[in-house]
Amino acid sequence: MPAPLRLRRATLSLITLLGGVSLAVIPAATVSISSRLFTVDEQGFLAVAVLVATFVGQLTFAIVVESRLSSAATERRVVFPLWLAAVSILTAFVLAIVPPNALALAIGLPILIAALEVGRGVSVAERLDRREIAASVAVGLGALVGVLAGFAGQTWALIPLVVGIAAATIVRSLPVTHRPSRPEPAVMGWVVADTAITGVIYPLLNAMILTFLGSADAVLFTSIATVSGLLAIPLNFMRLRLLKEHSRLDIAVSAASVLAAVAALLVLELVGAFGFIFGPAWTESATIVPLLLACAWRAASLATTIPFAALRRAGEVRLLTGLRAAVSALTFVFAAAGLALDDLAAVFLGLLVAELASAVVYEVARRRRLARTIREAADADAGAGAGADA
Repeated sequence: MPAPLRLRRATLSLITLLGGVSLAVIPAATVSISSRLFTVDEQGFLAVAVLVATFVGQLTFAIVVESRLSSAATERRVVFPLWLAAVSILTAFVLAIVPPNALALAIGLPILIAALEVGRGVSVAERLDRREIAASVAVGLGALVGVLAGFAGQTWALIPLVVGIAAATIVRSLPVTHRPSRPEPAVMGWVVADTAITGVIYPLLNAMILTFLGSADAVLFTSIATVSGLLAIPLNFMRLRLLKEHSRLDIAVSAASVLAAVAALLVLELVGAFGFIFGPAWTESATIVPLLLACAWRAASLATTIPFAALRRAGEVRLLTGLRAAVSALTFVFAAAGLALDDLAAVFLGLLVAELASAVVYEVARRRRLARTIREAADADAGAGAGADA
């Protein structure tokens, strides 16, 4: 690829990657606005609801997008389903016209976040960069106005948030020239299964925190997980691109972005920005150590994503489901051990240790798969040579 074209492609990739901030700020903006509109108990309920909504979004993404990207026998093309766009826009309209209500918000969040997850995933995978930039701006502006309105004590603070999501959904649902590939049914089943196994850990863990440690710690766990989730933006971007094809450029851009994001989060913590955004749940607790451990946990996914994506591209969905089940069990055990110590820092330390162990597991599996492929190719060449001699 010529150098100017490579530079242009890298620039668009970086802008699209940064647009992922808009997806990450929705949970943070929801928690921030909720802290100004609802009681402490309602905030704890919504803290769990945010993670449940994220899980539903991941599951929908697996069905609509990832199952197609993992179907090696197809063209692996994806589009944003119009039915999901319509349901999301209707949900945003309802939330905009009803008075602030924690239960209504908890019900609507899974639909809104599912549309955001799928819409962004399609745009990144199909390299619809200009469209994605416009959608990200709409979401970001809506979240910013909503949070500022929450600071001012306005009861309509949720309206800009949901309107921004609706606007982004409309942009992402514009027509495209290609048709979606049909996912292989077996592949879809395995992909959805391993996504469900992995994703259910975090809402379950936060429900346990809410039960055993109380609403304040549940809100704080969601807040720290959401803040460190900014690091997941370049990681998810890299994962989507690597599911299509291996790219050293995208790996380099993503790794550099992770380091920059860690530095930015530490600066924001030191100047007190997160205490201002999240309110008493943040300011009344020691957060620097849990935040550092949460950032290390997210960053460790760099080592996990590369072998994981390589196995997905190779069509090893059954193997990955088994590995993900083992890794999820390991993650839950380590995180629960931290919870038993009655310390959120210990919970994030458990998640970090589990992520590092996962990276080793995936890399070993990738190398074994590569060795088997080389061995099979050598056997095939030997058989062809023997046939030629005969």
